[in-house]
Amino acid sequence: MLAVDRPAATVSATPRARRLTLARSALITAVFIAPAVVMRIVGLRLDPVAALLIFGAAVVSASFLLAWAAETAQIDVSGGLAIAVLALVAVLPEYAVDLYYAFVSGHNAEYTQYAAANMTGSNRLLMGLGWPVVVLVGILVARKAGGDKHAGLALQPANRVELGFLLIAGVVAFVIPASGQIHLALGLALLAWFGFYLYKIGHGDVEEPDLVGTAAALGELPDRRRRIVVIGLFAVSGAVILLCAKPFADNLVAAGTELGIDRFLLVQWLAPLASEAPEFIIAVIFAARCKGTAAIATLISSKVNQWTLLIGSLPVAHLLGGGGLSLDLDSRQVEEVLLTATQTLMGVALILGLRFKRGAAWALLALFVVQFPIVSTPGRLVLCGIYTAVAIAGLIVNRRYLAATLRAPFVGRAIRHSGHPHHAIDGPDVPT
Repeated sequence: MLAVDRPAATVSATPRARRLTLARSALITAVFIAPAVVMRIVGLRLDPVAALLIFGAAVVSASFLLAWAAETAQIDVSGGLAIAVLALVAVLPEYAVDLYYAFVSGHNAEYTQYAAANMTGSNRLLMGLGWPVVVLVGILVARKAGGDKHAGLALQPANRVELGFLLIAGVVAFVIPASGQIHLALGLALLAWFGFYLYKIGHGDVEEPDLVGTAAALGELPDRRRRIVVIGLFAVSGAVILLCAKPFADNLVAAGTELGIDRFLLVQWLAPLASEAPEFIIAVIFAARCKGTAAIATLISSKVNQWTLLIGSLPVAHLLGGGGLSLDLDSRQVEEVLLTATQTLMGVALILGLRFKRGAAWALLALFVVQFPIVSTPGRLVLCGIYTAVAIAGLIVNRRYLAATLRAPFVGRAIRHSGHPHHAIDGPDVPT
């Protein structure tokens, strides 16, 4: 959830409004977190569906805490190592459940399908729903504001760096459906690619963070108090997520059995939707406030994280759980990975020109929705063919940008945040 391109702006709230915002946010999250923590500590067992709702609500609430902390921490973050730590902590909600499935698959082969399901679901949800919704909201708001009349959002030149990382990782990931496995060697290569991505961010141009809502209220706190609160939020949210990840994952499978729902589909879509809800909401808020470019840039960065860090971590977790050097996939899982890979290629191909057009957003959204009634192998392969055909068309149309995009991870400059938000209002930097 590490954002790498947001305009520098700050909305200052009155002390009373700030206190009300923080109190309201703390109360709401506590209400949803407390039952799950009590259940986990006392060992209380409920019906799988009820337990799923309780632990799922706790994971979502903890994800909001983590999102606010990660957003606010950008004020004090500086240097590549701090950027790396923040990035790794910020993706905890999205990956905790999936890595649990991958770990258990090391000694229980049945869980391999759930690891693959969660990974493909989170990736397709982000690009198929998150990207287009944010773009469409941003376009609508811009048109109502009487601004840009073009049917699309313009990205920053620095975003080509992320597109280059995603394009290269996306092409490499086709090794997975081709081989029918996620090998440890591929996982380590993707983790190294992610590490290089963090290095580029850590040495990129600096822009001050743009905080909204609860994060903005936290950002207005005095430096010492803000840092203490942010560290506390990281600690509390991380503890809740680690405490609830296992029961949430287990009850997700059990609830599927009890409700007669395909457990693969339940794991594929419900868990990612729960863990990524805060990120989607924050991105939509940015888009609704005429910051659509910043919002989609944040989600593009998240897609890079998912397509490198998440996939690369799965064979490592599988090995640590007692498995072999590769996470072997069955035919259904291979189809799902192929769908995800072709969708990724299509998404990148359509925006190589650094303009996310309305037609591209509708195409991604429509193909995302169409997949749900398709349950047969031929149907999934046809959908993969459509994704591929659109991707090839996009690469042809944007062919003059292809070489620059492939070079960008090595020669381009990304954008990272640093600095104190008050500086934009109060004047020059003053050491604290």
